[in-house]
Amino acid sequence: MITGELKNRVDKIWEAFWTGGITNPLTVIEQFTYLLFIKSLDDIETTKENEAMFLGFEHEGLFPKDKQHLRWSKFKNLGPEQMFEIVSREVFPFIKNLHGDNDSAYAKYMGDAMFLIPTPNMLVKIVEGIGNVPMDSRDTKGDLYEYLLSKVATAGTNGQFRTPRHIIDMMVELMKPTPEDIVVDPAAGTAGFLVSVGEYLRRNHSDLFLVQGLKEHFNNDMFYGFDMDRTMLRIGAMNMMQHGIENPNIEYRDSLSEQNSDKEKYTLVLANPPFKGSLDYEAVAPDLLKVTKTKKTELLFLALFLRMLKAGGRCAVIVPDGVLFGSSTAHKAIRKEIVDKHKLEAVISMPSGVFKPYAGVSTAILIFTKTGVGGTDNVWFYDMKADGYSLDDKRNPIEANDIPDIVARFHALDKEVDRKRTEQSFFVSVKDIEGNGYDLSINRYKEVKYEEVQYKDPRAILTEIQELEEAIMQGLSELEGLIG
Repeated sequence: MITGELKNRVDKIWEAFWTGGITNPLTVIEQFTYLLFIKSLDDIETTKENEAMFLGFEHEGLFPKDKQHLRWSKFKNLGPEQMFEIVSREVFPFIKNLHGDNDSAYAKYMGDAMFLIPTPNMLVKIVEGIGNVPMDSRDTKGDLYEYLLSKVATAGTNGQFRTPRHIIDMMVELMKPTPEDIVVDPAAGTAGFLVSVGEYLRRNHSDLFLVQGLKEHFNNDMFYGFDMDRTMLRIGAMNMMQHGIENPNIEYRDSLSEQNSDKEKYTLVLANPPFKGSLDYEAVAPDLLKVTKTKKTELLFLALFLRMLKAGGRCAVIVPDGVLFGSSTAHKAIRKEIVDKHKLEAVISMPSGVFKPYAGVSTAILIFTKTGVGGTDNVWFYDMKADGYSLDDKRNPIEANDIPDIVARFHALDKEVDRKRTEQSFFVSVKDIEGNGYDLSINRYKEVKYEEVQYKDPRAILTEIQELEEAIMQGLSELEGLIG
């Protein structure tokens, strides 16, 4: 999460766009992202050049010898007019045609990208501003993307809340992706979950890049993301490329419609699907309605995940609290489907401030495995009270943070068996869940421990009040005497 000086620098760049006449937040993000991408290309090129020099071999660069003037480190030192001419007429067409393969995600969504910065002086201000933003790590780049997206005034109007980076990372840590997984986010947005999976594999399975088949799988067949917003798809494609994923399968698709015919294709779903959407029955794939007949997108997406997963495939998904305890037939049907026919493993209740400042909705994370034959026995519940940030609109860093405890306990569930329901995490048997109408709200099962408090006798309290009143009156009399 961006704070302090870095946040101020980004805000100044945003202000340069705004005062220069670009006031549509999504247009600002697009143009900002293009320039970040151009700078990143040069940074990556410089790193590879230095490595090649150190190892003593020749480096075949991304920028041909006659195109070196297109590098950020070259044009940033030029005068306004010359910089504007090179960036608008040469650099921008160069990045649009970087990947000649028209089937690549990058080619698909950069094809209609346009350079919209209107004046040389405005470009100079923005280039200077971006030059002052440190982007040495992938984490910083990811935080920067999330902060930019938080500025979109329309965020949340269609239930499209931007998932905080640390929540995404927690969910990935819980699921422990493997180099063989096929990962999908059917409501991908800027591809935050997919990027996080890639980073997790780099940290924990770096040897996959030494195995040709696994490396090819990582770059071409592991990552899938769908969305209905072309701007988000474009940013998502660039985001993944900057994180070293060469050819992610980022596509324009209405995941809930009949257009999406994916069935038993993926081994891992990670998602935060739209919460507030309401669709016409005619727009929804019929096989999803058979599982839960509803217009609510949050329920339909759960049915979709079950259809898209292979047997044995796993899912971690953020849902609004209403999914856990809603009393409609559709709510009960999807909960019963997951509990009875598959293996529900965990329900992690999150505090309502997690999505602030642009939403105060209470949410939970559901973790389940597709089996088709049941398997739910005991479900692990965790009551998250803190995520490392204040739960107000400011979301400042704080010490209290349950995330490390959640990850550690989930990966050692055998030690949770004897924990009581008065504690922060505990097991609930499938029989209890069935007996409570498949209610998955933690408050249904959590036991509150009351402590007996001894109060003073009411007569003693009354005597103390009278003594205080007499003391006050005496004080007032003395004050009156001093004034007189």
